[in-house]
Amino acid sequence: MIRPVAVIGAGPFGLSTAAHIKASGIPVRVFGDPMVSWRDHMPAGMLLKSTPAASSIDAPRRGHTLADYCAAAGISRLAGVEDIVPVGTFISYGEWFQRELVPGLERVRVVSVDHRSAGGFEVELESGESFTARAVVVATGLSGLSHLPPELAAAAADGPAPTGPVSHSCQHHDLSRFAGQELIVVGAGQSALETAALAAEAGARVRVVARRRVGFGAPPWRQPRLRPGSPFGRAWSLWALSHYPQPYRYLPARTRHYLVRRVLGPLGAWWLRDRFEGKVRVEEIDRVVGAEALDGAPVLTVRTRAGATGRLVADHVIAATGYRVDIAAMGFLSHGLRTRLAVSRGTPNLGPGYVSSVPGLYFTGLPAAASYGPVMRFVCGTEFASPRLTRHLVAAHG
Repeated sequence: MIRPVAVIGAGPFGLSTAAHIKASGIPVRVFGDPMVSWRDHMPAGMLLKSTPAASSIDAPRRGHTLADYCAAAGISRLAGVEDIVPVGTFISYGEWFQRELVPGLERVRVVSVDHRSAGGFEVELESGESFTARAVVVATGLSGLSHLPPELAAAAADGPAPTGPVSHSCQHHDLSRFAGQELIVVGAGQSALETAALAAEAGARVRVVARRRVGFGAPPWRQPRLRPGSPFGRAWSLWALSHYPQPYRYLPARTRHYLVRRVLGPLGAWWLRDRFEGKVRVEEIDRVVGAEALDGAPVLTVRTRAGATGRLVADHVIAATGYRVDIAAMGFLSHGLRTRLAVSRGTPNLGPGYVSSVPGLYFTGLPAAASYGPVMRFVCGTEFASPRLTRHLVAAHG
């Protein structure tokens, strides 16, 4: 029996990789719920910050871009840099992509992956089935990687929860539950600002608490024309990081991690400004010192820019504090496998073709950002990652 490749995850990176591997002729089994993070962990009414051109999932053949889906579904064509993609449209596009190119998707959870001394990997499913895979691709996206700073965690003894005093932004699909309440959103990035705007539109009294100045990107027609274009805007650095991520892994580790955090960092989309300003209060602080829950309500202790200490009270706090890759959080990888992986600040060190230090074990999407740059945080990163990962896998395990 020919051993298949196992792809774990059915978001944009998992579906793109699986489609490429399938097209190469190598047997592949794909596991997950298609677009689940986008469907269940993004707020209703959300709009993509990425332009339509940066929102297509890479496919091994023509005919499967976002524009192709819109044409097939009878949706007004989204093509210009000024067009905005609703999250519902993007979810439907991903599900269509899956039906068209990855029809054999198995909606079952992988509970364990372990390395076999005889070669390959032993994969165990929640259904009780076990099988041997020649290689494994981890494409689990943001699952399990939400980050809650310790200062806020102190007010969430049992962890962040939508019904508790503190939650993470990924835990909210319907923000209308906060209508009439005092809500604090911690963060300054697109997630924080859009969550705040949507909650305010739903009737909440919202205050954004941020350590940096809240800002919004320039609209496309105001960006400098003498710089090269990229999916994220016009700048030499963005152009290089978008189209030539290969040399990124040769940079010093400290530089790589810094650039992942800072390039395309906290900034609201240009189209969000009018919905935010005048509707949401902003409090810029030096830092959050601590948090506690008094009678079930969160109280933040903050240090102001002037050096004073203040207390902020609300009915609920949403931490829009992003995600952090941590191999330790990927519990489906066996302890022995995780200890064999070469990591840097919790992220896998990847070589050519997105392979880890364990031959046959690949990572794509956000876990690959520390090795291949910020473009791996975005859907357009599939255009670079999926063909290269597949070519490496075919050469090594075909």
